[in-house]
Amino acid sequence: MLLIGSEAQPFAKTGGLADVLGALPPALQRLGWDATVVLPRYHGVSAGTLSRTFPVSVGGYTRTAGFYEAPLADHARAVLVECPDLYHRDGFYGADGVDYPDNPRRFAFLVRAALEYAAKRGTAPDVIHAHDWQAGLAPVYLKTVYAAHPVLGGTPSVFTIHNLAYQGLFESDWLPRVDLGWDQFAVDRLEFYGHISFLKGGLTDAQLITTVSRRYAEEIQTPAFGFGFDGVLRARAGALVGILNGIDTQEWDPARDPFLPAPFGAEDLSGKRAAKIAVLKRYGITADETSLTRPLVGMVSRMVAQKGFDLIEAALDRLTALDATFLVLGTGEPRYQEMWRALAVRYPDRIGARIGFDESLAHLIEGGADMFLMPSRFEPCGLNQMYSMRYGTVPVVHGVGGLADTVTDVSSGNAAANGFVFTDYTPEALLGTLARAFSTFGNAPSWHALQAAGMQQDFSWDRSAQEYVKIYRRAIGLRAEGKGHTDGS
Repeated sequence: MLLIGSEAQPFAKTGGLADVLGALPPALQRLGWDATVVLPRYHGVSAGTLSRTFPVSVGGYTRTAGFYEAPLADHARAVLVECPDLYHRDGFYGADGVDYPDNPRRFAFLVRAALEYAAKRGTAPDVIHAHDWQAGLAPVYLKTVYAAHPVLGGTPSVFTIHNLAYQGLFESDWLPRVDLGWDQFAVDRLEFYGHISFLKGGLTDAQLITTVSRRYAEEIQTPAFGFGFDGVLRARAGALVGILNGIDTQEWDPARDPFLPAPFGAEDLSGKRAAKIAVLKRYGITADETSLTRPLVGMVSRMVAQKGFDLIEAALDRLTALDATFLVLGTGEPRYQEMWRALAVRYPDRIGARIGFDESLAHLIEGGADMFLMPSRFEPCGLNQMYSMRYGTVPVVHGVGGLADTVTDVSSGNAAANGFVFTDYTPEALLGTLARAFSTFGNAPSWHALQAAGMQQDFSWDRSAQEYVKIYRRAIGLRAEGKGHTDGS
């Protein structure tokens, strides 16, 4: 089992992709699949032991790559591809807000290196699992460059979309420079509105496509969420499956979280009060009876419009009038960072803002908050709502993507209700849902029932990995039947 992606914990991380590629291989290993994930060995990464070196070529560009093997949990492993010319840079994808102009070569090289590494082991992987646009050429190469390869020929591939908004769009003159012919510049191939899209390559040539929640798999087949790819995805609807991401239940466990002042669990939530006191103090807010009685709303997020910060901005005057405390941690667009900084200065007793990222503070917010706000415009999966429920922190979310798949509104009448959901993306809907949450917070038995329902959910990677195994077996079955891939027909 070979997985290919641009980042993985604990080696390199900018977002949820790294969490997936750090946790999925060990979970697959526990299910009996020998799992290896391949990613670049970026500047500053010292992990791994050099296992081999050999030249890798892409479109006439040839460099000797080093392959560093590093153990992951449960005997899974990572292989980090060393190529200083391509990967020893300040950022993974760009610098100062500008993408590196040779990103097509950088990630085509990664895919070629991963495939050559697999070929030199002498036995083809059962499945090659490519993640996001950076690995989108893996299914394409298997259908073209490696179609008749003595080891890799016929190897099935699965392609996972983590966020359809990132599409790997480049000028068409990159085709020969990544070893692809001009026949690929066609509407049913990689062409996308005058450019080529690495993402589209993965969507077109993989045997099966997955994305990171069931609802998101439905949403991306519509113009509203499809970012121009909804037609491609509808054409392949029969090959598209949504599998909810898991979370690391060892790292995110209130019963043994080293960042919390006291452990707690579903049977005894008393340690949650200690966490609330601690997180208020971290933000310089007095932890008196008034602030402890008031609902505490936490956010750990990128400060961008996708995450609902435009909605918060539109509701700001009414939001700050609510009798609640808001604690925010994250980075993003300067306008939203400055918005929260100014609010913290204006309302020092009820609003706290930290610009940046702090792992210990993220855990403390999850542990100490009463509610966690995720008003995302779209959300492929989302992880923080799952962390929150595990910590007895009730999520308040916009009902899209993975948020809709994991949070059930209290008004639904469902015995498993575990949070508050609004469906209209409007300030009024956001404020009304927060008002419902605050009202329920004042009813201790009802609130404790919501906390208990969330803490009983199974969001482990073992559950998710079982679903991926079903997909792998299906892809292998398609190969055995001699089918290149399946579509909606």
